[in-house]
Amino acid sequence: MPAKPAAKSAPAIAQLSWNAIRPASVVLISGPEAFLADRALRLLRDTLRAEDPSLEVSDIEADGYAPGQLITLASPSLFAEPRMIRVTNVEKSTDAFLSETLSYLENPADDTYLVLRHGGGVRGKKLLDAVRGGLGGGIEVVCAELKKDSDKLDFAAAEFSSQKRRVTASALRALVSAFADDLAELAAACQQLLADASEEITEVTVEKYYSGRVETNSFKVADAAIAGRRGEALVLLRHALASGADPVPMVAAFAAKLRTMGKISGARGGSGQLAQQFGLAPWQVDRARRDLQGWTDEGLGNAINLLAETDAQVKGGGRDPVYSLERMIGVISNRGER
Repeated sequence: MPAKPAAKSAPAIAQLSWNAIRPASVVLISGPEAFLADRALRLLRDTLRAEDPSLEVSDIEADGYAPGQLITLASPSLFAEPRMIRVTNVEKSTDAFLSETLSYLENPADDTYLVLRHGGGVRGKKLLDAVRGGLGGGIEVVCAELKKDSDKLDFAAAEFSSQKRRVTASALRALVSAFADDLAELAAACQQLLADASEEITEVTVEKYYSGRVETNSFKVADAAIAGRRGEALVLLRHALASGADPVPMVAAFAAKLRTMGKISGARGGSGQLAQQFGLAPWQVDRARRDLQGWTDEGLGNAINLLAETDAQVKGGGRDPVYSLERMIGVISNRGER
């Protein structure tokens, strides 16, 4: 009779949700949900800065690691400020990073918070096992992808409850239905309602702001056009307009994406570094880089100029807003070539 496989041992360290993150000498942020991971990172940074405004924040890209970098950043400074070292792309880490980080975990530096972001996969398993086994005295923050509507409902409800705002169950369902494809857009919609709606948030409030799933359809149209899928973008545009979408927020969705692409185009550095430089989240930098594939600087400039023209036309400067939108989609789908 074959032997039964050994039971998988549970991690020896605390496993927390993204919003329960707390300081520890080593913080492993694992899982594929980049938006929640970015949220957790910002929450930890803000917590540490509230404790000591002199916090020194440094970034390491594990896939481009320079030997000795971790020890250098963790070394005590003249004024002994606390240090937060954020490490991205641990799932693509170099051998030097893995070796040196395992050694570092044997004796973590005082007043230093090493944050390891691992998006998934088998690379770096020995390091993950060491952290989960308790080496370094760390914690793990699990950022699993929110696939079920119930998980997204819980997330949206938490966005409002954290601000002590009342929201009806039907409003939450309407929001999740409209923004089921993108957690970042769902969070942005919740934040807009928190900022603009002064009373209890109901399904009527959601309908007022996002009639006909305007924002979701707008970003889907923009995604298809920027990727060069003109036919798909036009079909989505007509569906959005038939559902009650207004051309003005449609143009705004294109503007949000193209302006981010403009910021990132030609910029050098890691996602974390550029995010800090331009006031973006790392996932926005990664998305913009993907969107820029196939684009030239000239084409991007043409598209941004046409975007400004289209914005003026849909706000009353033109006779046919729909024609203006279709023309813009055609040019953007052709990577800015008229």
